[in-house]
Amino acid sequence: MASALSDSRVSAEHIPVKLVIAGPFGVGKTTIVSALSEIKPLNTEEVLTQAGTLVDDLTGVSDKTTTTTAIDFGRLTLPGAVLYLFGAPGQTRFQVLWDELVRGALGVLVLADTRRIDESFAVLDLVENAGIRYAVAVNHFPDSPDYPLESVRKALDLDPRTPLMVCDARDPASARASLIALVEHVRELVLS
Repeated sequence: MASALSDSRVSAEHIPVKLVIAGPFGVGKTTIVSALSEIKPLNTEEVLTQAGTLVDDLTGVSDKTTTTTAIDFGRLTLPGAVLYLFGAPGQTRFQVLWDELVRGALGVLVLADTRRIDESFAVLDLVENAGIRYAVAVNHFPDSPDYPLESVRKALDLDPRTPLMVCDARDPASARASLIALVEHVRELVLS
């Protein structure tokens, strides 16, 4: 039996980079991995059950019908690097996966939602406790209130050096810009 070779865009000259996409439930992690991935992304989306609606807080995302039950995975090749994207599930019951998921990761892109900004604290705590570098992207939803980024920075108590940007997880260019900001931030920290 013959097998196909991997995508020719990924060569020995490409540095493999593991990045994690994190954030609270319903913030757009699956969406951003799907928008960025050059391969068919692995999504572990399942329909929300009645029992799940009793466990998961659907405030602000009441029209959400699916949830990630393990991880999302995608790949994006950039000049000189291939980014392996791992989307973390947002519910607290999946935090047991966290240590394994971030092991070996260069950084974490934390997605935030201004409709439910307080839900970002638990994720930021996980990231900071892991000692991993991160950037924050505010995923803009049609009904999201618009706040100046400095107000969001203050509300999240972010270090002034932590990259913070607005992102539309559905838009590949916007999502890519967020990832590039994360990678550049990590690069600056490593080189300094």
